[in-house]
Amino acid sequence: MMRRMIVLAAGGTGGHTVPARALAEALIARGHGVAVVTDRRGQGFDNLGNRASVHRVRAERLGSGIVGKIGSVVELVVGTIQARRILRELRPVLVVGFGGYPSLPAMAAALRLAIPTMLHEQNAVLGRANRLFAPCAKRIATSFAQVAAVRQADHGKLHMTGNPVRPAIIALRDLPYPAPNGNDPIRLLVTGGSQGARVFSELVPAAIAMMSEPMRRRVVVEQQCLADDIPAVEQRYSEIGVTAELAPFFPDMPERLARAQLLICRAGASTITELTVAGRPAVLVPYPHATDDHQTANARLLEAAGGAWVMPQDKCDPERLAHRLKSLFAAPRMLIQAAEYARSVGQPDAAERLADLVEQTIIELHLDTPDRKEAAA
Repeated sequence: MMRRMIVLAAGGTGGHTVPARALAEALIARGHGVAVVTDRRGQGFDNLGNRASVHRVRAERLGSGIVGKIGSVVELVVGTIQARRILRELRPVLVVGFGGYPSLPAMAAALRLAIPTMLHEQNAVLGRANRLFAPCAKRIATSFAQVAAVRQADHGKLHMTGNPVRPAIIALRDLPYPAPNGNDPIRLLVTGGSQGARVFSELVPAAIAMMSEPMRRRVVVEQQCLADDIPAVEQRYSEIGVTAELAPFFPDMPERLARAQLLICRAGASTITELTVAGRPAVLVPYPHATDDHQTANARLLEAAGGAWVMPQDKCDPERLAHRLKSLFAAPRMLIQAAEYARSVGQPDAAERLADLVEQTIIELHLDTPDRKEAAA
């Protein structure tokens, strides 16, 4: 396929930028020109170096109150004007949006310039930004086989590619699940970022405290905590005789995921994808305030596949969590099976599948161009 310029519209959190960066790498490897339009928060694109141009435009989440809403609209209008100028200069054949408000300026500019668009949805519920542009998109790539909030008229556009992840996570695919054995330590990894850390800081130590002393002595915890919570959580684990390593952020998450035998975590798209690619079982506590409750939808699909156990936050008290953990630690076969089931639905080649769909879309869009008609004649 001849070299073409493709623009990726993504920004904000890693849930949007990680798959965009993975697609950028795949397209560059195939010889395409790639540019990224992102916002000031969009991180992780700088490592593309001079292989892709990165353009930042203004974009803000819809604020609260009249003043906040007006300010957000103004930012989006300015961002759309900026994106329009960028697209005119780049002249891409396709703009791929990854959802979230940072994608709005580039996607809106593409529509104004009649540039074809495509979407990638990371969650099991079509996000609001993607919902806005779905009627005009040529194709919608999805991370799950089932995606809610899609108009009936757009169902024919859906193509399940999976959600691209970092190469370091894909590398875990070749590592066997470290099954618990005898009286060996049981490694529990607790993640959640700012939207889960405080809840888990209170919940997990309290649940482990309800286990028998012999079982507690086996548990080794690696847990993300807010910095302000670490002293209290550290003291609590020490009191109950549990070895714990606490930090606000783990830069070596792939290594920790490799040795984890069970996770307690939220159910964002990136988390679910990493669990399935690596093949690790988890107790999922979806963030209850996620837009359209998409984390619960994500979690339920993995639970239905047999790879996780879902515990809604309003029903996840220390007693219930302790019961769940004790039953799992006492029956390692359940963890082994869940790891296998999680792995069975993983899509380690998602970036390549997504790149294939991009190329297929471009080919179809250009079948009727004058030069192709002349060549066919």
